[in-house]
Amino acid sequence: MSTQPQSPRALVFDSGIGGLGVVQALRTLAPSLTIDYLADTALFPYGEQPDDVLKKRITELIGQACAILHPTIVIIACNTASTLALSALRETLALPIVGCVPPIRWAGRVSTTRVIGLLATSATARRPYLTQLHKDFAADCTLLVHGSRNLAEMAEQAFRGEQLSSENIHAELEQLFQQDQGQHIDTIGLGCTHYTFLMPYFQRLDKADIMWLDPAPAVAQQALRQLGNYVETPTAPSLTAPADRFFFTAIPAEHENLNKHLRWLGFPAGWQCLSFS
Repeated sequence: MSTQPQSPRALVFDSGIGGLGVVQALRTLAPSLTIDYLADTALFPYGEQPDDVLKKRITELIGQACAILHPTIVIIACNTASTLALSALRETLALPIVGCVPPIRWAGRVSTTRVIGLLATSATARRPYLTQLHKDFAADCTLLVHGSRNLAEMAEQAFRGEQLSSENIHAELEQLFQQDQGQHIDTIGLGCTHYTFLMPYFQRLDKADIMWLDPAPAVAQQALRQLGNYVETPTAPSLTAPADRFFFTAIPAEHENLNKHLRWLGFPAGWQCLSFS
């Protein structure tokens, strides 16, 4: 195992706060890992953007961020960004890059009824990549998908501590259960990292026998395995660890309220707005 004199630093990227679910898991597994978080709020939500625009944007943005922030590992904690740009990023950046994909394989392993559901963004739902995941890893399952235009924004509101309408959440879930064979769903995967922060609503409003699959902990574990092949990964808290940093590409809505909720994830008060050209 090679070592470097500086402490390892992870760059976690998402279009908004969705990747903070991965940050939560990293805090538990490696409390002393220094984390930079970059939210591309200038283009949020990604689900409403054209694929070619997003691919160019993501590859250029991550490349410039790496040149400025000098991470040891990059975690693309966004399904849309991963499916579009992961291959290109791995070709251009000489450091470990971990992505996030919809948990179709996981759902196929655990489903008993062989009818699985996926909550995703509209962008993820329409991509051929999702069809290929189904074919490769859960071909014997019926896959029902709801590509929502609303859930990512609801998740941002939930993270900021705002109270959401139970009726609106229920209406989104019904988009799965009202599909043909929807009554047989026993496993639902989260196909957007934002949805981590809606899990309390999902579990409270839905059937008790549904198994919910949140890939954020698995992404964090994979990132630490990759990092461990490259540098010594800190696992114990340290008073000398470098400061974590939080960056936006544009000032988000309700940013003062958001800042309060970032503190419980270990980010210092205040954030920076980075402009990438």
